[in-house]
Amino acid sequence: MNYKTILFDVDDTLMDFGASEKSALHHAFLAYKLPTGLADYQPDYRKISKGLWRDLEQGLLSVTELGVERFRRLFLQHELDINPKTFNEVYLNYLGKEVHLMDGVLELFDQLNDYKLGVVTNGFTTVQNSRLSRSPLYKSFDHIITSEDAGYQKPHVGFFDYTFSKLGIKEKEDVLIVGDSLTSDIQGGINYGVDTCWFNPHKKDNNTEIKPTYEICSLAELMEIVEKEKV
Repeated sequence: MNYKTILFDVDDTLMDFGASEKSALHHAFLAYKLPTGLADYQPDYRKISKGLWRDLEQGLLSVTELGVERFRRLFLQHELDINPKTFNEVYLNYLGKEVHLMDGVLELFDQLNDYKLGVVTNGFTTVQNSRLSRSPLYKSFDHIITSEDAGYQKPHVGFFDYTFSKLGIKEKEDVLIVGDSLTSDIQGGINYGVDTCWFNPHKKDNNTEIKPTYEICSLAELMEIVEKEKV
């Protein structure tokens, strides 16, 4: 398979979302005069947020609804008198300034000049555009596709209909999707009939029925795959 287009997820594929989230939450809590807010509330926040992102993938809510609902639930649980909509806006403003590249990203992109590159993300449009525009990767992409723009979330086929239209892709066999999420990136590719590469740096067990075309533990391995498939 001679791939011509590679579509990348952003969070925990190109950028370290854990580091970005931690810093942005800390600054948001500081803005509300809660200096220990990160330590006090992040564990519960992450549980709530994780569940809501799963709901998003299933089309049960929009990314805008998710942004407010995660803080509404957190503040209700901890009896905090804070407006969740306003807090979410503050948090997203800080998050959009966070750029923490994954190991090996720059080295990989130095070798991908012959490929059309795109971003496919369920994240907030303004946040992802802001983060990517602040990174040295920004000019490498032909398009940045977000679920807000597409009107669908990965893994819905509508997301990829929109993506392929935007990038002018005609043949599915020309495309490889790279991401860390089995349920979003890999399932999305499978649903659409596109080859997938699961980025699994922590070597997690795959106990699901979702089977990626390839699996890598470091981004350097991706180049080995696309170069091999040229033969």
